[in-house]
Amino acid sequence: MLYLLVVIHVIVCLFLIGVVLLQQGKSADLAGAFGGQGSQTAFGPRGAANLLTKLTTWGAVIFMVVSISLTIMLSRASGDHSVLSGAATQQSAPKK
Repeated sequence: MLYLLVVIHVIVCLFLIGVVLLQQGKSADLAGAFGGQGSQTAFGPRGAANLLTKLTTWGAVIFMVVSISLTIMLSRASGDHSVLSGAATQQSAPKK
């Protein structure tokens, strides 16, 4: 189950990278280059959320849920619950 979640996590990460890179910026049109708003619609120049923004939102939700699931599964799998449990102990320098 853990390996399946890791594979899903990597796929969602690559999907999010692709979807974000495909989107245009807020002011990517010609009117945005000169500081104009583009149009006077109720939702602004971009309009309602298009398909790419919805895919980005769902991808981010899936990313967060899988991240939390992986964290919970890894904490239950290992006996240690401390972040520093695997770190080497530091010894203080000898006093003169």
